[in-house]
Amino acid sequence: MKYYKFTPLLKTLIWGTESWQISGVAGSETLCSVSGDSTTTKTINDLVREEKAALLGEANFQRFGDEFPLLIKFIDAHQDLSIQVHPTDEIAHRQGKPRGKTEMWYVMDSAPTAKLYNGLKMQITPEQYKAMVVNDTICDALAQYDVKEGDCFFIPAGRIHAIGAGCYLAEIQQTSDVTYRIYDYKRRDKDGNLRQLHTQEAAESIDYTILSDYRQQYQPVQNEGQLLVECPYFNTAVYNLTEPMEIDYSELDSFVILIGLKGEGTLIIDGEETILHAGESILIPATAKEVRTEGTMKFLETYVLS
Repeated sequence: MKYYKFTPLLKTLIWGTESWQISGVAGSETLCSVSGDSTTTKTINDLVREEKAALLGEANFQRFGDEFPLLIKFIDAHQDLSIQVHPTDEIAHRQGKPRGKTEMWYVMDSAPTAKLYNGLKMQITPEQYKAMVVNDTICDALAQYDVKEGDCFFIPAGRIHAIGAGCYLAEIQQTSDVTYRIYDYKRRDKDGNLRQLHTQEAAESIDYTILSDYRQQYQPVQNEGQLLVECPYFNTAVYNLTEPMEIDYSELDSFVILIGLKGEGTLIIDGEETILHAGESILIPATAKEVRTEGTMKFLETYVLS
């Protein structure tokens, strides 16, 4: 098959909405149509079980087996999300979880006042961390960023972070729903109860390393792929196209996901044509050799190199 499109899962949460574009998370698997045929729907993990290495790539199938390895989301924050952290795979295993979570954000057209937290800006100890959670000062230790369209942040497992009100962004992450809530502004759920915190689990997971800048630095260009993030779990580039382009995947041993950010354009995938719209994602199997593009559009390209 040349490509797969998906029916997103829309999740309404206390702070806003998440659109799960491609998900193999148990209980939240997205349905996909085969080469755009909406009458033929399967879950993403059904596809993996059937297509195996032809879908994922040989090395990825050996590494991940029958579970699709990435979770793709659009996040629309109407309120601040909780301050949180995710464990590494190793720590997650010790805590009885199947895997940790490394992720990245690409900021889309957000509110002028949009902000987010990513990383520590001051050295603290685990003991100080716990005290700052109790006395409501943990945000004082975090690096805060005003954000705009095109900003990109990498969030390796262990880095404290939070999306702020007004942010609209694309998120690429490991297939994992393990989140440890550190601080939630004394917010209450629909039943009037304070939302659960995971102070101890988070303390075991936090990487206390400090960086001078947590934003991914790059110079925007047009009409070529620009690498944003390269890590063991995904490689992601951004394309801002105003003219036709050919992308050669003949030597790539991985599936490719294209995530529409802005505009729309035609994709010709090994001769089969479809439209990529803003707000949708297309999965291209590892067997694909070439994608030709036409139109004015901006999209993320992500794949996994095992």
